[in-house]
Amino acid sequence: MDGSIERYKARLVAKGYTQTYGIDYEETFAPVAKLNTVRVLLSLAANLDWPLHQFDVKNAFLHGELTEEVYMDIPPGYNTTQTGTVCRLRKALYGLKQSPRAWFGRFTMAMKNNGFKQCNSDHTLFLKHRKGKVTALIIYVDDMIITGNDKQEISQLQDYLATEFEMKDLGGLKYFLGIEVARSQQGIFLSQRKYVLDLLTDTGMLDCKPADTPIVQNHHLGEYPDQVPTNKERYQRLVGRLIYLSHTRPDIAYAVSVVSQFMHSPSEDHMNAVLRILRYLKSAPGKGLMFSKHGHLNIDGYSDADWAGNVTDRKSTSGYFTFVGGNLVTWRSKKQNVVALSSAEAEFRGMTKGICELLWLRKLLTELGYKPTSTMNLFCDNKAAIAIAQNPVQHDRTKHVEVDRHFIKQKLEAKVFQFPFVKSEDQLADILTKAISSKAFHNSLDQLGIGDIYAPT
Repeated sequence: MDGSIERYKARLVAKGYTQTYGIDYEETFAPVAKLNTVRVLLSLAANLDWPLHQFDVKNAFLHGELTEEVYMDIPPGYNTTQTGTVCRLRKALYGLKQSPRAWFGRFTMAMKNNGFKQCNSDHTLFLKHRKGKVTALIIYVDDMIITGNDKQEISQLQDYLATEFEMKDLGGLKYFLGIEVARSQQGIFLSQRKYVLDLLTDTGMLDCKPADTPIVQNHHLGEYPDQVPTNKERYQRLVGRLIYLSHTRPDIAYAVSVVSQFMHSPSEDHMNAVLRILRYLKSAPGKGLMFSKHGHLNIDGYSDADWAGNVTDRKSTSGYFTFVGGNLVTWRSKKQNVVALSSAEAEFRGMTKGICELLWLRKLLTELGYKPTSTMNLFCDNKAAIAIAQNPVQHDRTKHVEVDRHFIKQKLEAKVFQFPFVKSEDQLADILTKAISSKAFHNSLDQLGIGDIYAPT
């Protein structure tokens, strides 16, 4: 790198903001890869020693085929003698509202022509089974990851895509959507270190005093009539950046879910809570997820709820962690949308959310050709909730969770999963439902496989 200009790049962009719905475009939706699916693939790659290749499609949107009649002004600099002439677009251009959809449609068609099937659990995942082996490709707009245990098919796929589109081979998976991927003998490590350092630099917090937890215990954050307002735009921008960061940092998931509840009218207390998260990030900017080889592909989960924890409306917060092959792949911390009348009810609703996630993971692994053979475990620390699930007795405390009860009963009878009891101190999902002490917090992180490969040893 000597600072010299390597190449000039110019791109013709259409003025998509002048398009009219129903005339110039119809549907614009285009799916993008779920990062949950990416983490599941990484856990499989770590457990089964699969290679990970990354590719980029050059000028992806220009490959899309247009189904609508779209006209565009003559580009500036193009001289024509006729007046009043316009261009009719045959292919998509950057800037058009339907470009992402047209590109994804074109890519899907190319993959299907090559014998790949679109996965039902995630439409951006394409799979091909051949001679008992599998090849998987997942795409996020124009960035793609290819993995699997069929090396010959992976090589053929690379050659095929190179004939269909102009591809850029980025080699082994190193940096995907702002997420750094480091692979070693120990496993695959995911972090957003650069993203954290950029965030701290932009906010002027690079030299701040570090905090050991992302949120204080008994924080009592809520909406109060006498609260002092703060800069709304800055608050929303910061919280938005933290939400993206929680894709590799489940340790801040609860704190981020709390501060994101006040986007519409943030106060100084809320802003201080956001700055506290930044101070926590300063303590270990390189923290992330480690995917190791555990020799199995079992699916397990931990579900917990904090009953009536919200000081404003007394709604409960539920959270779950799920593991595939011993590696943490998905998590959620979310305020429930109804007020629970008992802690058992709050736990029960939380269990239902955890079960839905486990069922999705089971479906995804089955499509990949690795259907779980053992019963899935969802660890819960509330004996009342487990008892209601296993012995569906109808009484006043359970009749308002009727649908959840029947759903859980059906899955239990089919032996799809079971609910082992776990002591509260061993409940890993605790950090997703409330602010806990520094010691308990860091113990949970160790058990979850959240560490820092950049920390001095």
